Amino acid sequence: MSKYIANRISATHNSLFPDELEIDLINVTYHKGAVLGDNIIVIPRNNITSVYGRFNVFFADVIIESAGGRRIVAEGFKKSDVRDIVRILTK
Repeated sequence: MSKYIANRISATHNSLFPDELEIDLINVTYHKGAVLGDNIIVIPRNNITSVYGRFNVFFADVIIESAGGRRIVAEGFKKSDVRDIVRILTK
């Protein structure tokens, strides 16, 4: 299993609760923390229709879309992490 955690200084909304992506052989799990609870989205890897990176000056975001219309927009990762995520999910 691979786990990627966004940088805390990437954006104001990531400073306390950075985005997290966990990738295993079956699912992609997205965690977004909040003051009260958290938001978790799980997409089976065989339902992923597109994965792409959005690269900014210092950090990068990853967008994952599924056949069921679910969408994950995880923000504030290192550029190398986003390249790894895209490579892993498009094999």
